[in-house]
Formats: sequence, structure tokens, C-alpha cells
Amino acid sequence: MQNLYRQLPSVDAVLQRLDDATDISALPRTLVRGLVNDFLDSCRDDIRNGRVTEPASLTLDALAPALTAFVRAGARPHFRRVLNATGVVIHTNLGRSILAPEASVAVAEACAHYSNLEFDLATGERGSRYSHVEDLLCRLTGAEAALVVNNNAAAVLIVLETLAKGGEVPVSRGQLVEIGGSFRIPEIMAKSGATLVEVGATNRTHLRDYERVINESTSALLRVHTSNFRIVGFTSDVPTSELAELGHRHGLPVIEDLGSGSLYRFPSGELDEPTVQSVVAAGVDVVTFSGDKVLGGPQAGIIVGRKEHIARIKANPMNRAMRIDKMTLAALEATLRLYLDMDDAPRRVPTLRMISASAQELKPRAARLRRRLQRELGDAADFALIPGQSRVGGGSFPERDLPTTLVRIVPTTDIAPEALRHALLDTNPPLVARTQDDALCLDPRTIDDAEFSMVASALAQAFARLAHGGN
Repeated sequence: MQNLYRQLPSVDAVLQRLDDATDISALPRTLVRGLVNDFLDSCRDDIRNGRVTEPASLTLDALAPALTAFVRAGARPHFRRVLNATGVVIHTNLGRSILAPEASVAVAEACAHYSNLEFDLATGERGSRYSHVEDLLCRLTGAEAALVVNNNAAAVLIVLETLAKGGEVPVSRGQLVEIGGSFRIPEIMAKSGATLVEVGATNRTHLRDYERVINESTSALLRVHTSNFRIVGFTSDVPTSELAELGHRHGLPVIEDLGSGSLYRFPSGELDEPTVQSVVAAGVDVVTFSGDKVLGGPQAGIIVGRKEHIARIKANPMNRAMRIDKMTLAALEATLRLYLDMDDAPRRVPTLRMISASAQELKPRAARLRRRLQRELGDAADFALIPGQSRVGGGSFPERDLPTTLVRIVPTTDIAPEALRHALLDTNPPLVARTQDDALCLDPRTIDDAEFSMVASALAQAFARLAHGGN
């Protein structure tokens, strides 16, 4: 055993060998040295446990391929790109919306150079960071004023804390939602200092239910989008315009949390959700929604509404703790500018493009992906096209399926589809797919044509790894 230990190359010898690999030599030396030590420790563990008995397998030449792969894998960033083959467009766990190219360029510019973030180029004096997007938001939504904070949960919190703290806020029982990350309306209400007053029943709420509880302690009326669930059957809800009229009659601000929110009205009746513009036009005083869901921009909480209310929210000291940075601002402005041509927005905003893709468009794309996989992987699996369903995701359009065509993959060996799905998470880049009916399925809705070659490469990597026992 001691002889085997002595066969292991020194750390310095390994580092000198790795200097020949351009991508590794560019890495921080301390990082590479640590990974080399980890690899050699694993070799010593193999010797100790009898998994390695031949001195020839411990020479630098013999170890080089595995060593180089180990260092490259260990040096990869923990936060990195993945391929989304799930068919869920706004995938919360995979970063939600993909930015348009114009927004990506704007972010790069904001990061690489100084900017007029809070500098008024007209006067040469200090300016407001919100001025870069406020006019755009007002123009697109019809609101009088706008503000942007770091996410929609923050938007709801600061609106309630500003306009309703110390007072009562009636909310329909059917709208007391909990969404991902344990965001619960009752808890946000309590944190804001407002008192929740439940009205109506879970499935049916009437205008008279709100009227019955309004008193001198009432500070606002709140309407909440139900996000990722839907109540169907024997139901009743108060139309936005009627709630707004009731609030104005009593001198109360009416707040609506749209959750995802959309500036674009999809032509399909299956995706019929109120747009921000329609809610503002219905008379709601303050509307909150997300920037990184259906809007297709960066993570942000967007607040639009009447000037007097937005002014109070802007003056709230909490606003500074929730403000957006220059990268978010750059991405949001670039995204909003694409909506100035509403007819062209579905083509230029990736999220809208993926949601809008029809089954007729997706079938030939799925066929092209299947041909690419057959060409690259040969007889490693059987490839077929089957009808399937995609989802919008992100709490948007709950339970609304989008018809698609899936590429169905069944390994021809004894590789289980679930094992293949798991192995794909360790490829470069990782590929996130789904399994159903004892097969791995890829949905072209969330895969760009330019990514087909990477999908094929990921599958080849996964099959090769599984063929060698997962090592």
C-alpha cells in the first residue's frame, strides 16, 4: 500500500501538467490547487479501500484524463446556465423569464461602464433612478405615476404599509393566497401593520360583503390575483370596476395585486387574464405586478397608479431598502421599450414568444430536434413524437395547458428514464427534462433552435456516463 501511495504524482507535478490546458491555467491558482488536493485525496481513499491495486494506474499519464475532468467540473460556477426542456415557460426554479437580447445588452452596458443612474443629463444635477422607466410605465399602462421595487412581494408590502398601516383592509376569503416561497397575503398584511378583514365565502364574494364591513377604521380595499390556483364551479366574484367604484364612494384607495401581471392581451381565449391596462382603466388606484413573469423582464415589483398614492409610497423610508439596482433598471427599460410596438412584442420578448407558440409551429421544431438526436445518438434510444402539454408557469394562467409536441426518448439498454433524467443534471450544461409514461420527454417550447446541438451533447454525455456505471 505504501508503494502505491508513492506512485501518486506530487501536487506541483500535477499543476505543471495542468498548465498545458488553457481553460484550467486561466483559473485562480488557489482554486486549482485545492481541487488537485481533493482529487489526490480521493485516490488515496481508493488505495486504502482496495479499489486501486495497480501502480501503473496511478501515474500522472494514467490519472490525467480523470484529473482534468475533475478539476474542470469542480471549477464550474455553482450558479450557471441550464437547458430547459420541461415546457414550463416561466419556470420559477430555473430563473423565470429569459431576457430579450436588447435587455441583455443593456445589462452588459450598465455593468461595464458608468451610467446616468441617478444623474440628470439635462441639468447636470442629481436625478432619480426611477425616471428612466416611470414615463414608459405610465405610457404603457395609462397610470398617472409609477415606482419599481425589487419584487412583487416587496411591492405589496410597501403599498399596504404606506396606504393601510393602522387600518382595516377587507379582502375576499377566496383571495387569501399562499404562493411559492411561503408568501401569504395574511402574513404580509400583518407585517405591513394593516388589519385583515375577511369578507365573503371561499367560493363566492359579493359587493354587499365589502359594504357590510366598511367603517371609520377601513383604510383601503384590496383585491388579490389567485396566482397558482383557480376556484371553479359555483363561484362569484366582484368585478374590478365595481370594487373600484365602491372604494371611491367611501374615499378609500383600491389596491389590486395582479401577481404576474401582463401588458399584452393574448389572442387565445384560453389565456384570458386581465391586463395591467384594463385594471388601471377600471379605476383601481394602485396596481402591483411582477417584472420577471409574463412581462418577460428582470425580477422587479412594479407599482403603478394615481399620482398622490405613488408619491406617498415613494416617500416611504422602506423604499430605499427595496430599490432596484442599475442592472435591473437597464433590463426593465429595454424590455418595456419592446412593448411600445404591441404587435411586435410577441416576436421580440422571449417569454411572450414561447407562450404564444402554437401546436402547429412546435411540431416541425420537435421533428427537427428528433432528427438531430437520432443523428447524434444513433441506436442508444428510440425517439418518437407524441402530443403533450406545456405550462406557462410562475403562477400565471393556472391550470391552463398549452398544446405541444414532445420528443419521447426511451433508452434501448437497461437505462431507466428517471436515471437518465438525473444524469442530465450533471452534464455541461445541465439539461432539465421531465419523465412521463416510462420515458424521458423534451418539450421544444422552451428550447431554442440554437440549443438543439447542446441538447444532443448533454444526452450523449449522460448516456456515456450511465454506460460506465455513472462514473
